[in-house]
Amino acid sequence: MAVPTNDSAVQARLRRLGEPVTLFGEREMERRDRLRALMVRLEAEGHLDRLLRAQEEEQGSAGAEEEEQIQYPFFTEGTQELLKARVDIAQYSLPRAKARIERAKRRHDDPDEDPEAEANLVVKQAEDFVLECSEIGDDRPLTGCSFSRDASMLATSSWSGMIKVWSMPQVTKIATLKGHTERATDVTFSPVDGCLATASADKTAKLWKTDGSLLMSFDGHLDRLARLAFHPSGKYLGTASFDKTWRLWDVITGKELLLQEGHSRSVYGVSFHPDGSLAASCGLDSNARVWDLRSGRLWGNLMGHVKPVLGVSFSPNGYLVATGSEDNFCRIWDLRNKRMLYSIPAHKSLISHVKFEPQEGYYLATSSYDTKVALWSARDYKPIKSLVGHESKVTSLDISGDGQQIVTVSHDRTIKIWSCKSRAQDEMELD
Repeated sequence: MAVPTNDSAVQARLRRLGEPVTLFGEREMERRDRLRALMVRLEAEGHLDRLLRAQEEEQGSAGAEEEEQIQYPFFTEGTQELLKARVDIAQYSLPRAKARIERAKRRHDDPDEDPEAEANLVVKQAEDFVLECSEIGDDRPLTGCSFSRDASMLATSSWSGMIKVWSMPQVTKIATLKGHTERATDVTFSPVDGCLATASADKTAKLWKTDGSLLMSFDGHLDRLARLAFHPSGKYLGTASFDKTWRLWDVITGKELLLQEGHSRSVYGVSFHPDGSLAASCGLDSNARVWDLRSGRLWGNLMGHVKPVLGVSFSPNGYLVATGSEDNFCRIWDLRNKRMLYSIPAHKSLISHVKFEPQEGYYLATSSYDTKVALWSARDYKPIKSLVGHESKVTSLDISGDGQQIVTVSHDRTIKIWSCKSRAQDEMELD
C-alpha cells in the first residue's frame, strides 16, 4: 500500500489510524517515515483491515469533497441590476461597432475618400497649437479638467476640494461646486447632457448639475478615488480607487452595479471604449487590463510598463489603446492581435495623462510632470509639437470634441487653453 506524499494526506491517515498527527519537533519527512513504519508494523501484525478501512475513508471523503465543489459555481453571481446593465451595454455597443466597421470599410473602398490626406491635414493643424489663454484656477494645485460635450463649458478640480465650472472661450467662472471634504482628484462631463461627475480623496464620487446643485453621491469605495470616466451612453460611471478596485455605477439610480477586482495594487485610471463594449483600467501594479462589459470577462492584460500606469485611453478607431506610466514611456497597444505596437520615450518625467484626439484619433496628447504636454502623430507616433508654458507638474488634459482646443491644468494652479492658429485667425477675421 502506497504511502501518501502530501503532508496533509499523511496527517489525515495518521488521524484515521488513531496515531498522533504530529510529534514535538517532527518535520514533514520524519512524519512520513513514522507513517511508513506504522503501516509496515500493522501489516506484519495482521491488521491490514485497519489500513484498508483508512484508505476507503480517505477515498470517500475525497469523493464527497469533489461533489461539494461541483455544486458551487466557479464565478461570483451578480445582481439582476448588473445583468440588465450588461444587456443594455450590449444593445448599445453592437450597433455602434457595426456602424464603425461599415464606415471604415466605406472610407477604405471609396476612391473619393483619402484618410491619409485627412490625417496629414489634422497633423499639420496640430503643429499650429498655440497658447490662447491662461487663467488662475484655484488657490491650490489643480488635478483634473474636462470640456463639456460642445466645449461651451470647462470644469476643473483641485486640492482644495472645490470644483469650478467655467464658460468658454473667455474662461469665466460661472459656478463653484462644494461638497467634497477632501481634495478633489478628477472631474468629467457627461457625454449626453450637462451633468458632471467628480472624484475625491474622501472616498466618494458625486454627480452635479453645472449650476452647483448636487444630484447624487456614489459611496462604497474603501480608499481614496483617483480618476473616473463616463460610459459613452452616459448611463454609467466608472471610478478607480486606491482600494485596488474599480467600480461601475448606475447614474440614474446611484447603485453600485459592479465591483471589479483584478489589480494587485491601487487602481488609478479607467476608460471606456468608444463603442461602450470594453473598459480599460490601469494601476500602480504597472499593468493595464481590458474588460468586456457585456460578459464580465477579462479580455486581456497590457503588460510592458515597469512602473505604475497612470493613464489609459482608447482611440476612436476602436482597436488602439494608449497607456502612460511613471516610467516616462507611452505605449500603444493593438487590441486586434493583443500586442504592443509602439513604445514612445515621451517625457523626462512621469506621464500623468494620455488622450487621443476624439474625432478620428489622428493625434495623441500626453501630459507629464516635466511641465510639458506633447502631441504625437497617430500614424507613426513621431512628435508633432511640445506645448510649453506651465511652470510646474501638468496633472491632466482634455481635448475638445472638434479636436481644435486642448486644456491643461497643473500644480502651478493655472488653466491653459491651447488652440490652432488657423482657428484663432478665423475667429479674429469673423470678429
